[in-house]
Amino acid sequence: MLAVIKVRGSNKTDVHIRRAFQELRLLKNNHLVLVDESQIGQVRKAKDYVTWGEIDEEHLLKLLQERGRMTGNKPLDDTVLNELGFGSLKEVASKLLDGSLKIRDIENMKPVFRMNPPRKGYHSTKRTVKTKGALGYRGKDINKLIDAMLEGGKSGQGEN
Repeated sequence: MLAVIKVRGSNKTDVHIRRAFQELRLLKNNHLVLVDESQIGQVRKAKDYVTWGEIDEEHLLKLLQERGRMTGNKPLDDTVLNELGFGSLKEVASKLLDGSLKIRDIENMKPVFRMNPPRKGYHSTKRTVKTKGALGYRGKDINKLIDAMLEGGKSGQGEN
């Protein structure tokens, strides 16, 4: 399973790239979606505007806990999942990773995770990861970016 994050805005872009954003549901910057490898073509179309990589189970579980939302902006927790027939968030995360469950199969779950900008920012939104930038394929390093984005909203809260 791939985690795809939109890094750059899509003003004055080609219609094919904008269509790729619509199909991936990446309409705003710092939004994250989970896709399987069958949609890699759409991701590569938007490669100059997104970053992506393989997410692991630990970070997927943390992402579902902190940023998973149901319709009505209700948080995704174990009580909601029990009503839908799932045991726990850990079970959902493992099923999502092995491909036996898709996000659209979970009733009323939003497919987009609204993230904060990463703590200490992106290095460059015009360069690729290979040249010390933020764009392109990251592999397992996407998990470090997800951590920085989850910490990004916590800075300044309760600190003196």
